[in-house]
Amino acid sequence: MDVSQERLVRLVCFVGVLLSMAALEAAFPRRPRTRPRSERWPANLAMVLVGAVLVRGLLPMVPVEVAALAGKKGWGLLNNLEIPSAVAWVVSVMVLDGVIYLQHVLTHAVPTLWRLHMVHHADLDIDCTTGVRFHPVEILLSAGLKTAVAAALGPPAGAVILFEVLLNGTALFNHANLKLPVSLDRAVRLFLVTPDMHRVHHSVIIRETHSNFGFCLSWWDRLFGTYKDQPEKGHLGMTIGLSQYRDPTRLNFSRLLILPVTGDLGRQPINRH
Repeated sequence: MDVSQERLVRLVCFVGVLLSMAALEAAFPRRPRTRPRSERWPANLAMVLVGAVLVRGLLPMVPVEVAALAGKKGWGLLNNLEIPSAVAWVVSVMVLDGVIYLQHVLTHAVPTLWRLHMVHHADLDIDCTTGVRFHPVEILLSAGLKTAVAAALGPPAGAVILFEVLLNGTALFNHANLKLPVSLDRAVRLFLVTPDMHRVHHSVIIRETHSNFGFCLSWWDRLFGTYKDQPEKGHLGMTIGLSQYRDPTRLNFSRLLILPVTGDLGRQPINRH
C-alpha cells in the first residue's frame, strides 16, 4: 500500500463506511432517536473535521509517515527482529489496537483526560456519527500517541494504514444505531466490538460507562475484566449520555469545543467512583 495515497485511502474508506452505516441505521434501527439527526450530526462531523486539520497542522509527522521512516532507518522493535512480514503486520495491528484500548481506559481514569473525552459521551443519542465525535485536542493527543508507538514498534507502514482504516471503520460500526440478529452479534463479538457491545459503554449508569472500552478487537475487555455483556435496563430501556448533560442546547458545536474547560466532570472518572 502506497504511503503517499494514505489520506485518499482513509478518506474513501471513511466516507464509504459512514454512508453505509447511516443507510443501515435507517433501515434497521436498534433504538428510537430522542433527538433529530439535524441537531446532532453537524456538531459531530465538525469535530472530526477540525481534529483532522489540527493533526495535519501541528504534528510534524503522522503515524504512517513515522512507520515508513522507521522502516528505512531500521528503527523500532519489529525492524530489528527476523520475523515474517505477515507476522509483523498482525503484531502491529494488535499492538496498536491494544494501545488504543489502554488510552481509552486512561481517558476515563484521569480527570484532565476525562474533560476532553466527555465530549464524546455527552451525545444524547448514539449512532455512527458518535464514533467520530471526539474533541479535536483528544484527536490530536491520540494521533501523537500512535505516532510515538509507531516510532518505538517500527511497524510496516502498510499495517499502520490498515489499522487506521480498521479503527475508523469499526468505530463507525460499533457506534451505529444498528440492530443485528442476536446470533450474528454473538458470532461477531467473539472478534470485533459490535454495536450492542459498545452501546453499554455509553450508558448513563457509571458502572456501565466504565465497561467495554474496546474499539476494534473485543478481546481486550475480556482479558482485562472490563467486559459487560448487556446493559442492566436493556438496550431499549437504557439512557444514553451523561447525567449532568441532558439539555441539548448546551451541546452545540461551540459549546462542545469549550466543554473541557467549562464543563462539569460529574462522578465519571474511575478514580472518583
